[in-house]
Amino acid sequence: MSSKRNHSVDFNELAVQLRQWGKSLGFQKVGISDINLDAAEKHLLKWLGKRFHGNMEYMAAHGTRRSRPAELIPGTIRVISARMDYLPPGAADSEEVMHDPSLAMISRYALGRDYHKIMRRRLQKLADRIQQETGEFGYRVFSDSAPVLEKALAENAGLGWIGKHTNLIARDAGSWFFLGEIYTDLPLPIDTPTENHCGTCHACIDVCPTAAIVAPYELDARRCISYLTIELKGSIPQPLRPLIGNRIYGCDDCQLVCPWNRFAHLSAEKDFRVRHGLDRPGLIELFGWSEQTFLEKTEGSAIRRIGHNQWLRNIAVALGNAPSDPAIINSLRSHEHHPSALVREHVAWALARQTG
Repeated sequence: MSSKRNHSVDFNELAVQLRQWGKSLGFQKVGISDINLDAAEKHLLKWLGKRFHGNMEYMAAHGTRRSRPAELIPGTIRVISARMDYLPPGAADSEEVMHDPSLAMISRYALGRDYHKIMRRRLQKLADRIQQETGEFGYRVFSDSAPVLEKALAENAGLGWIGKHTNLIARDAGSWFFLGEIYTDLPLPIDTPTENHCGTCHACIDVCPTAAIVAPYELDARRCISYLTIELKGSIPQPLRPLIGNRIYGCDDCQLVCPWNRFAHLSAEKDFRVRHGLDRPGLIELFGWSEQTFLEKTEGSAIRRIGHNQWLRNIAVALGNAPSDPAIINSLRSHEHHPSALVREHVAWALARQTG
């Protein structure tokens, strides 16, 4: 990380300004932290030691670069964290969708355009604006795009606290937001970390369909529906399939019951609005999508990265969990001889469930 900055910069004033610039770019809050993640690193290493990361081997392969920002980007001494609300206005009620077995439940963060590029573009604009004031400085922009402990950094930057479900929560905004970071060599003043306000509440632990929150602040990803439907590329363990219900991409249950989300805000971002009716789509309809249709309907969406076969795998499980229905059986049989062994396996399981 190289820097040719203006050395007459008032960094206290710059910190005030960059928060204002961040809000003008659509971020709801911007904070600054140092790079000390010692406590988070201990938690990470303990988590990895228990193999709770499952098949996400990259989590271990990155070593301490995830918890030591200066190892990832040499010269880093501060991290600017930003959050952006994503809950789309006008989306179908999540509880109603989950309780209708004919419908598919898709995590609300994935109903609009892929947030990765949107967040990075906005963060780049923020970095460009900072550079106008400071001259050339060292930085890198991230949004779930590198080995970064974004929730721990955001917590240190005063954007919220990590809840018992391991998501970040803000008192004034709940948890329905995305995070992004700018690693920088600017000696900015740091913010005060947020206090934890989970108290004695354990609603998220109680509601988890697969008991993936094995203890407060400890998630076994191998049981998490988000991991099973998105990160896991192979066969979903059979004992967990009935617990998935009609969730075909991610899971929002722990956020839906969090009492702090009564303070959540709907997103003003047009890119996060619902596309293609994915807030309450029919399972049979989605199962009928050809690969070409899947690619067309998920263009610019985070969903596309799981691929068509994994999409069909997930929907097959949801169809198998629905009450027996001749229409579902016919739909499943249309993929009984699918070229993918992964799809065939899950279709066979679902058919066995449907036919008793």
